[in-house]
Amino acid sequence: MLTIMGLCLAGFVAAFVDSIAGGGGLISIPAFLLAGVPPHFALGTNKFAATAASLTSSIKYARSAKINRRLLLYLAPLTLVGAVLGVKTVVRLDQQLLQTLVLVMIIGVGAYSLFSRQMGLADRFRGIDRPKLLWGMLLALGLGFYDGFFGPGTGSFLIFGLIGIYGFDFINAGGNARVLNFVSNVTSLVLFAWLGKIDYRYGVPVALAMMVGAQLGTMLALQKGVKLIKPIFVAMSLAVAVKILWGLVQS
Repeated sequence: MLTIMGLCLAGFVAAFVDSIAGGGGLISIPAFLLAGVPPHFALGTNKFAATAASLTSSIKYARSAKINRRLLLYLAPLTLVGAVLGVKTVVRLDQQLLQTLVLVMIIGVGAYSLFSRQMGLADRFRGIDRPKLLWGMLLALGLGFYDGFFGPGTGSFLIFGLIGIYGFDFINAGGNARVLNFVSNVTSLVLFAWLGKIDYRYGVPVALAMMVGAQLGTMLALQKGVKLIKPIFVAMSLAVAVKILWGLVQS
């Protein structure tokens, strides 16, 4: 019982943070591992709970009109295709090289966000033209692929990319990113379920806790706006970088 309570607390905090700026897996996955859940089951069970959280957050953002449905109709299918391709190619890629590349990119994202005072503070979205749509589709395909086999920093990259391409502020970028993240989460979840790598004894209660955390985190983000989201976004981006760097040092 104490183990489940601890996992639920970690899941709540992870979903709360993740719904605002991404990076919740830095909290929830280590919690499952510390509880003695085998690595593959930890990933699968976390994906089960995180999918429920991302659905909750997506619905909240949608009801607050912080998603662009027309844009998502184009991007979501590409995220799905990318995630499927990512899952299929996971065993063929050099994980250490991949982690090094991601480390460089995530540090760049965090540093740019930190020193760019105007980034994401105002909504400068001016519609969807063909070049922007193509860039967005490449972003969705690439990050769906990335999330399908690796994952850390996906939310940060999505938010950063949507701000850069479409001029969204952090709130609108976060809302659209949550929907795309949900699509890639579902794709990976199907694979973990097919392989029987989900421990539902932990997954169900943690999913419920994550749904509550996601609901509260999204509400806070919508109330406080970009002044809250941007510093958390920068902090979580750099936290992902530290986590990846530590993994490289350990290996």
